[in-house]
Amino acid sequence: MPSRLVTQETAARVDNTNMAENRRSEINNAEHLPDEPLLRQGRPADPGRELQRAEDPATADAAVPAEPVPEGNNNETRGIEKTIAESRQRSLRLMLRQCDRLMLMDFEILAMSDWPDNYTVAAARRGRDLWLFCSLLAAVVFLTGMTGFVPAWIAGTGFGVFVILLLSGLSTIRGMITRKPSYLDLIITRRRMLLDARKHIQHLEGADGLAWQCARMAEFNTALRAMRFSELLALSERRSLVKHLSRREHVRLYLIYMLEAEKAYARAEKAFFEGHQQAIDNGWESVAASSEDRT
Repeated sequence: MPSRLVTQETAARVDNTNMAENRRSEINNAEHLPDEPLLRQGRPADPGRELQRAEDPATADAAVPAEPVPEGNNNETRGIEKTIAESRQRSLRLMLRQCDRLMLMDFEILAMSDWPDNYTVAAARRGRDLWLFCSLLAAVVFLTGMTGFVPAWIAGTGFGVFVILLLSGLSTIRGMITRKPSYLDLIITRRRMLLDARKHIQHLEGADGLAWQCARMAEFNTALRAMRFSELLALSERRSLVKHLSRREHVRLYLIYMLEAEKAYARAEKAFFEGHQQAIDNGWESVAASSEDRT
């Protein structure tokens, strides 16, 4: 019995010693620990799915089911799109119909590629002045010989030269001497070409003003909004464009505008046919019917 009591007391002492040491260790560790608790990241529930979402965000977003769109809102949206498409087709059809006369433009008449240049006209003017001077000199010599101040043979020579110069002024005889056109021929050519261009522009403009109506196609070609065309469009709107085309530069400006309008017309026509085909694909009978007059 005494030995068994000694063993129990010894075990109790050892237990008390261990408990004291553990208490001291907890106190020391508590002094060195931070004020806030240390949080550790936990393990994800499904590592494979998290990795797939990180590698492919689009797939992760697609995995989230979208909210169903109400049927009433969908029909309303399609109705609005149909109304907008029908209005757009009508606007394009009216635009193309008003600018149809653009296809009648004759480039050669408005370009005036055979227009006599200024150097040719200046050279012909110098030739004309020389011809007039020689003709006047020969006439003076002839008239002086008739008064007796110069010998008769000089007066006769002057008269012969005067007659030859007069005959050389005729177009038929001049054509046998030289191939160069005279100053008068060049002026007549210029006036004729300008007159033809003005008649053609008058035919294109018609009663409504083609250039002014083509200005609404500026959404398909912004060059139609250029400031250099502003006066031309204002005259076309007032139906007084033709009477102000008095120089070749005016006709060339009109030609440049028509070429830009042709580009816009082609793009507008393409947009019209694309809208018509889209209306057929969507089953919009009213929109497609609004395009039948053009197609």
